[in-house]
Amino acid sequence: MELAKALCVGRGVTSVIGSGGKTSLIAALARELPGTVALTTTTHVRPFAGMTTLDGSDAGAVAATLERERVVCVGAPAGEKDRAAGKLVAGALEPAELAQLADYVLVEADGSRGLPLKAHAPWEPVVPGVSSQTILVVGASGLGRPVREAAHRAERFCELAACAPGDAATPELVARVIAAEGLATRVLVNQADTDELLARARELARWLDVPVTAGSLRAGRLVELRP
Repeated sequence: MELAKALCVGRGVTSVIGSGGKTSLIAALARELPGTVALTTTTHVRPFAGMTTLDGSDAGAVAATLERERVVCVGAPAGEKDRAAGKLVAGALEPAELAQLADYVLVEADGSRGLPLKAHAPWEPVVPGVSSQTILVVGASGLGRPVREAAHRAERFCELAACAPGDAATPELVARVIAAEGLATRVLVNQADTDELLARARELARWLDVPVTAGSLRAGRLVELRP
């Protein structure tokens, strides 16, 4: 799967927001990209398995790790509540500074509490100004489920989509939220593991005016729905 090519991930800083597979996407890109890669967050993130984690207080240490291992996660220990969940917060080095050390910087720029859909509060996502693009991940498993069950910040979702919490999160309603927020330069519909879910992803793409790719990161299968 040529994931980086499908999502047009170039050198510099790329931010990933939304729900339904942000961490999986970042990890897959880190494995695939040809140069050095720094993974970081502007909010909270769990450490990436098998990757060295540094707090970013020493740029030299980050550079040395990249020479030796090619990929490094930069994040500081979280506060007491999130530390118990094993999470990290933004490290000492800003994404712009990391971009001077690594060929690619991938930023997880918001959280979703493990739900497949999300609407963003006014203070999120925290996308660095140096980002060349912002990829919004949507979990196809949430399409068709009640908003109150499938969406993080369901009340905000309903406000933007003009719907009720018990309404099904149809592709049209999800598209309303995405369009109203205007945060994404590109959408990845993940978790489209069946023909039915891929058909719902296609319907979602028809309602959007940004590039859309869909498929399953787990299965390593993607298709371009809207160039």
